[in-house]
Amino acid sequence: MRYFITFSYQGSSYHGWQRQPDACSVQQTLEEAMELLLKQKTELVGAGRTDAGVHAKLMVAHFDTTVDFDATELIHRLNAYLDASIAVASIQKVHSDAHARFDALSRSYEYWVIQQKNPFLEQAAHYVIHSLDVEEMNKAAFLMIDHKDFECFSKSNTDVYTYLCDVTKAEWKIIDERLVFHISANRFLRNMVRAIVGTLLEVGKGKMTLDEFKAVLDSKDRRQAGASVPAKGLYLTNIQYPY
Repeated sequence: MRYFITFSYQGSSYHGWQRQPDACSVQQTLEEAMELLLKQKTELVGAGRTDAGVHAKLMVAHFDTTVDFDATELIHRLNAYLDASIAVASIQKVHSDAHARFDALSRSYEYWVIQQKNPFLEQAAHYVIHSLDVEEMNKAAFLMIDHKDFECFSKSNTDVYTYLCDVTKAEWKIIDERLVFHISANRFLRNMVRAIVGTLLEVGKGKMTLDEFKAVLDSKDRRQAGASVPAKGLYLTNIQYPY
């Protein structure tokens, strides 16, 4: 039987989602907890990968098991066993060929920026001391909606079959003391969101014009884009499925 498990995690103490040979990952931590409680080897297939230090307000993975279990009880036992950095929200039975990664229609991320020093957000947001023109940043972000090739924002030497992405939302909003960037797309390249935010901040600081931002998009050259912002401000927030 196949199940979808939905959970969240604070990524500061993990070397990303995917298992690593010599580092602690979210996947390994959750798999080991499930194997202990189900008493059966359990492999999780995540909806995607998050890099070291990146957080997830919502992540989905699927797993197969022959064990008959009560979902509510298993959720309770997992949350009691796992430390505070991971929280399981739901476990639902799905059809046998449902796939957490390949069936996902879209993914959404947020990136948090603060402009005043805040000790309570120091590990949760990127502190930018320069004044920012949010209107210009939003104009630049809107240019990505009709753009398709995002090689300029992809991590170098990444083995992918295409750099094409369909971005459906890219917008900055002021929420309380945070400046939050929202972006949704059918898929994302490695390091893509952090590179986009770093480049949009260059626009906000007045160091890059809208025409120059468009030239970066058209360049397909990562060297033309801005520096990637720190992982601590990035959150996976939603994954949509057709069922």
